[in-house]
Amino acid sequence: MKKLIEYITVLLFLCGCAYGQSGADDNFAHLPSPRKGEMVATFAGGCFWSLSEGLSELKGVNKVVSGYSGGSTKWPTYEEVGSDKTGHAESVQVYYDPTVIDYATLAEAFFYAHDPTTLNRQGPDVGMDYRSVAFYRSPEEQKILMEVVAKVNASHHYANPIVTQVVPFKVFYPAENYHQGYYRLHPESPYIQAVSVPKVQKLQKAMGDKMKPAFQVKHS
Repeated sequence: MKKLIEYITVLLFLCGCAYGQSGADDNFAHLPSPRKGEMVATFAGGCFWSLSEGLSELKGVNKVVSGYSGGSTKWPTYEEVGSDKTGHAESVQVYYDPTVIDYATLAEAFFYAHDPTTLNRQGPDVGMDYRSVAFYRSPEEQKILMEVVAKVNASHHYANPIVTQVVPFKVFYPAENYHQGYYRLHPESPYIQAVSVPKVQKLQKAMGDKMKPAFQVKHS
């Protein structure tokens, strides 16, 4: 059994988020401007394939773009971010309607969409580029994030305390086109099935009716 577990672990690493289909479309994705009345939020929580899918399933979320944030390198490539030399983390930029979902609910969903208690690691993905970060754009957002951290910690949803960085937003660079919507485009991927799907399902269960109807967990 031990050898089987080790073999599966190796397979996950080989098929992990660090091994995307580079070359499919290496052009950087378009980064839209917010529409009238739309707000923007940025988070990093491990591989952006599952985080972008999970947050896109929330009511009031109009669009999610996968990309890079938190570092100093301008327009980094996926390979450069994966080298852990750019300072960036795999991130998502969320475009949402504040009349449908407020920032506090979106932030709470973010903390349920990944494991915010593991430092520089999400499952088989290890490195600073997989760290957990919540980027705030105003003192009010910073206050909300700290309140949500306290709330989730107090709920004992996780056995260990949250280690997510709460830092000011500076810049977000969209990732290459082949990363956008990766979860839905490659459902057969071993990594998606073994790592990403359980994360998305965890979020669906935690957020209940805050999810769009098609993604709400049905209770018998």
